[in-house]
Amino acid sequence: MQNNSEKILILASNSPRRRELLAEAGVRFEVHAYETDERRLDGEAAEHLVQRLSCLKARAAETHHPGRVILGADTVVVLDDWILGKPKSLDEAKRFLRDLSGRTHVVLTGVTLIDGRGHADTWLAASHVTFKTLTDNIIDEYVRLTNPLDKAGAYGIQSHGEMLVERVDGLMSNVIGLPVEEVVERLEKMEW
Repeated sequence: MQNNSEKILILASNSPRRRELLAEAGVRFEVHAYETDERRLDGEAAEHLVQRLSCLKARAAETHHPGRVILGADTVVVLDDWILGKPKSLDEAKRFLRDLSGRTHVVLTGVTLIDGRGHADTWLAASHVTFKTLTDNIIDEYVRLTNPLDKAGAYGIQSHGEMLVERVDGLMSNVIGLPVEEVVERLEKMEW
């Protein structure tokens, strides 16, 4: 007989966007995020960083919830070789948006699923996003309408993204913060 908690995913993230994506996909979950050191290692590539951090977050949750299926994720915006995290001020947010203007960047999400027996499946999702050419007026209006400080790259495509984004190549859910279609597919393969 299955324990009811076995069918409730542990989400090792406080991201409201990840919660929304999982809820919309019909995944039952509980949020249990734990403090982890998210600093980038010297010379660490963005692809490695997000996968390492997703695993670190999932493993931190696993220590408190052994035997449960756990999901950890980490997302960054990369322009050329520059990682744009969450801006520290409105001025920095506006600078990020000016730098992204008229250019294509990549949104990388590292995802880790721990299957309840301790086996971790970690992968990388990448989506390419092309921005429109932005004027200072558009940037000011976008910053007025949204909170760019809690978003990697200073923008959320689901929140007035039409002001900024011309095209997305890859999963839109990944740009929002979690490639939920891939998560659901892997959960199904786990027969969860």
